[in-house]
Amino acid sequence: MKIVQISDTHLSPAKSHFNGNWEPVRAWIEAVAPDLVIHTGDVTIDGADHEDDITFSLDLIGQLSMPVLIVPGNHDVGHLPGSHQPVDPVRLARWRRLAGPDYWGRDHGDWRLLGLNSLLIGFEDEEEDRQFTWLEEQLLSRDGRRVAVFAHKPLFVDDPGEGDTGYWGIRPRQRQRLFDLFAEAEVALHASGHLHWAWTGKHAGTSLVWAPPTSFIIDTLERPMPGERLVGAVVHEFSEVNVKSEIIAVPGLTSHLLDPIVEEVYPLAAKKTVRVEAAQ
Repeated sequence: MKIVQISDTHLSPAKSHFNGNWEPVRAWIEAVAPDLVIHTGDVTIDGADHEDDITFSLDLIGQLSMPVLIVPGNHDVGHLPGSHQPVDPVRLARWRRLAGPDYWGRDHGDWRLLGLNSLLIGFEDEEEDRQFTWLEEQLLSRDGRRVAVFAHKPLFVDDPGEGDTGYWGIRPRQRQRLFDLFAEAEVALHASGHLHWAWTGKHAGTSLVWAPPTSFIIDTLERPMPGERLVGAVVHEFSEVNVKSEIIAVPGLTSHLLDPIVEEVYPLAAKKTVRVEAAQ
């Protein structure tokens, strides 16, 4: 089984800055001819507040000739409590109505593929509990299948034992809960996006992959992170018991730099950067 993972497309009918990268990505995916495509979130620039961002993006993704599964990103459904766009019932309902389930499980031969909504993790509410209960049931009922998990946010950024990294990673308490569940079920792969860095690693027997974005890279707006800045995708090749993952710099993509256009695309992020620089 061959799966192509794409992430962080940041598509929009109103802010078309990165839309030009979709056609090269689509053509490349068709040439690779995977059995399945999995999009690990930030499909849109601002689907959290604009329905037409979601419908526009889904129409483009629907051009692919093979099945596609999607988990949402923070720009699709919102982020943590206290952010300017926290996940709430309205945002979740919009995504579920237009794009389908925000977390899901699919069996493909010897593998169980699980998609997590990592934006629910950290609220410590009924939605988070419901997803964790579902995840436990999916792992218990796997019937000997190997498991690969796809989510928007990585489990950690620099170190498995790090503290709360806020915007970027999973909070420590929930991270440890995931670590424990993954170890017990011998989860083979956790593949994510979100960071706009490309990286592979391993933790406690689970392979970790950060998919590169198809849209843009970030220069000095954020600190350097592990891995490499590039735009591209990931090809996952699944055998009966193992998975091999390769990060690909997809030909024909423009490596957009967010920094000079951040005020046009994400003005609130630009204001945040100005406040941080002023405080230093």
